[in-house]
Amino acid sequence: MATVTFEQATRTYPGVARPAVDKFDLEIADGEFLVLVGPSGSGKSTTLRMLAGLEEVGAGRILIGDRDVTDVPPKDRDIAMVFQNYALYPHMTVAENMGFALKIAGVGKEERAARVLEAAELLDLVPFLERKPKALSGGQRQRVAMGRAIVRQPQVFLMDEPLSNLDAKLRVQTRTQISSLQRRLGVTTVYVTHDQVEALTMGDRIAVLADGLLQQVGTPRDLYEHPRNLFVAGFIGSPAMNLFPTDVADGGVRFGSSIVPIERDVLADAGPRVMIGVRPEDVEITSDPSQGLTVIVDLVEELGADGYLYGHATVDGERVDVIARVDGRVHPNAGDTVHATPKPGRVHLFHVENGQRLNEAVSG
Repeated sequence: MATVTFEQATRTYPGVARPAVDKFDLEIADGEFLVLVGPSGSGKSTTLRMLAGLEEVGAGRILIGDRDVTDVPPKDRDIAMVFQNYALYPHMTVAENMGFALKIAGVGKEERAARVLEAAELLDLVPFLERKPKALSGGQRQRVAMGRAIVRQPQVFLMDEPLSNLDAKLRVQTRTQISSLQRRLGVTTVYVTHDQVEALTMGDRIAVLADGLLQQVGTPRDLYEHPRNLFVAGFIGSPAMNLFPTDVADGGVRFGSSIVPIERDVLADAGPRVMIGVRPEDVEITSDPSQGLTVIVDLVEELGADGYLYGHATVDGERVDVIARVDGRVHPNAGDTVHATPKPGRVHLFHVENGQRLNEAVSG
């Protein structure tokens, strides 16, 4: 097992002025499950491929343990990678696929068989060892790809969107299996996904990237409760945080007809306007027209016990979308007019120009 360290790691593609990954600094602990998350083009897969040795590091360096692997060939880095498309050999059985890398490495037949069987037992693949990949479901193929990585007993697992080809139900089931398996094995794992729900449910820590820049690193709870900037606030959480500009007022900030109390020192450098953010579960719906933001209901999504109200309001002549969690059984209907207020101490404030969080204490 080993730590992984990125020190100012940068990758710039030929003919492109802006780096795909720019001065990436991160230390991943031994045995940690670290998720790299961000939208398409954010640099997360490039970062993973630099660690794998599949992309050249233009500046900075990468260490696995105490060893500088920046210029080490991929095969000598003691890593194993699980890809999005499984990359199984169709003419080989499951057992042969799982043991192929060991065979190439010269591992003896008996040890190879023992390691394949051990991984197959971990992954519930024993009944399928003699099958070819075409006889397996998507989820089973993904587990074979995982098994092929496990048998190598690497220092680091690298996973590049391994669940993206699975249907929604199987994706939920498989991510639980991967998380459980990683904790049992204790192998340092770097996992790439564009799905922030996947990131929140799987990672010990999450690193959020945008435009090649690291935006924030922290536990899932850190990122959810204390997003460092507007990008993280809008990206982490499903449904997304409600975000819109509002005026600073005497004693706080405006939320429709209400004033949300905010300590004076929080707003000292804010200017006359701020971006206010409220999570859907922290929005309270009332019929009192003197309170909060007037919202016209567009749709209520019923999810059993819970539901989500999707509506819109007008702020300074501009339409803003509003999402609130409501009771799934008793709730307003499309076309109704309601009034929304934030729960006390549950607002997030950001600078209207640079997008940075104004104060960690705001969300309480």
